[in-house]
Amino acid sequence: MGWIGMIVTSALIIWKALMCITGSESPVVVVLSESMEPGFKRGDILFLHMSKDPIRAGEIVVFNVDGRDIPIVHRVIKVHERQDTGEVDVLTKGDSNKDDDRVLYAHRQLWLQQHHIVGRAVGFLPYVGWVTIIMTEKPIIKYILIGALGLLVITSKD
Repeated sequence: MGWIGMIVTSALIIWKALMCITGSESPVVVVLSESMEPGFKRGDILFLHMSKDPIRAGEIVVFNVDGRDIPIVHRVIKVHERQDTGEVDVLTKGDSNKDDDRVLYAHRQLWLQQHHIVGRAVGFLPYVGWVTIIMTEKPIIKYILIGALGLLVITSKD
């Protein structure tokens, strides 16, 4: 039983360390749709970084939308700098989508502000995120894996 606790504790420490190093609340995300093809495919894992540098058109960002739980991975297509505050607002679009993302934003929202941005994509691993997608879309597999791990814990001898 002790080794499972060590694995979970190690995973949490690594996750928190990645949050500190990358400056992102979510340093790793899975691409969940085909909207960024051909560059990123469903199931790819993206590594994120959030710096103080201003966001520029062409960058791929992960953002949250008010009222939605799942972050979105899309490309910045326009940047608008407010003259009065110097803050930067961005407009995004999926590479394979016809229109920009304003239909995805909160009601009457035309731009994303800095607080919506979770991070910038700085690298990826193809297809590795399919494990997450399968467990989310087919919960029975998740329960079978949890049951198998529980059985392993019960039957293992220290």
